[in-house]
Amino acid sequence: MGASDNTKGLALAVASSAFIGASFILKKIGLMRAGKCGVRAGGGGYTYLLEPLWWAGLITMLLGEVANFVAYVFAPAVLVTPLGALSIIVSSVLAHFVLKERLNKLGVLGCISCIVGSVVVVLHAPEEHMPDSVEEIWDLATQPGFLAYAGTTLLLMAIVVVFIEPRYGQKNILIYLGICSSMGSLTVVSIKAVGVAIKLTLDGMNQLAYPHTWLFILVAVICGVSQLNYLNKALDTFDLAMVSPVYYVMFTTLTIVASSIMFKVESSFRLFS
Repeated sequence: MGASDNTKGLALAVASSAFIGASFILKKIGLMRAGKCGVRAGGGGYTYLLEPLWWAGLITMLLGEVANFVAYVFAPAVLVTPLGALSIIVSSVLAHFVLKERLNKLGVLGCISCIVGSVVVVLHAPEEHMPDSVEEIWDLATQPGFLAYAGTTLLLMAIVVVFIEPRYGQKNILIYLGICSSMGSLTVVSIKAVGVAIKLTLDGMNQLAYPHTWLFILVAVICGVSQLNYLNKALDTFDLAMVSPVYYVMFTTLTIVASSIMFKVESSFRLFS
């Protein structure tokens, strides 16, 4: 992939962040309204499914994710994912004015740090090899390193969901967001694989005939739904001003780790070495 593709990915990632940042506000308001007339999402309820504002937030988020999905086709995940920091700026500013969640000086400093970090990562984003087929991506996904990462992640998440989340989920923000971010890292690498398959198919190399393509789609859907469920619980239980930055840091870190292992992308963290 060249500089032109990276530029396209960059533009799409910025647009995605704007949509996703706004969606947090809509979903938070929807969850708050739903919690007044039924069991809250944080308590395992699903009354928010009847709330129009929550659906408006979901649709806005889906628009952002579509842009994000296409961005992963053109640029490496270590470039696209850090740009999610911009969604923190959008959601924090809107939360300050719409939800009346006060953005203090420390919060402003955090937002500025996110922007600086994103700029550094973008400027030093590595080039990424475009796989020639879904089978090549499957070979990458079945390498011992990534299998160890995926297996460890799923095992730890199973333990957290069964034994820790019921007791501490509503007390510690890291529980819900840890589950959400871990599943999100697997969602991203699966979406990356699906995106590459679609791009190659449009270029005349049909990848839909391979069962691996449909397996990546299945993994993306399962992990994506799980990610959304626990993100809803976090938004319903904690202030958006806390959820947005913590989620961004955990999700970005785990996604960079997963992508670096699977796609063997040279980590941007080596730029200072």
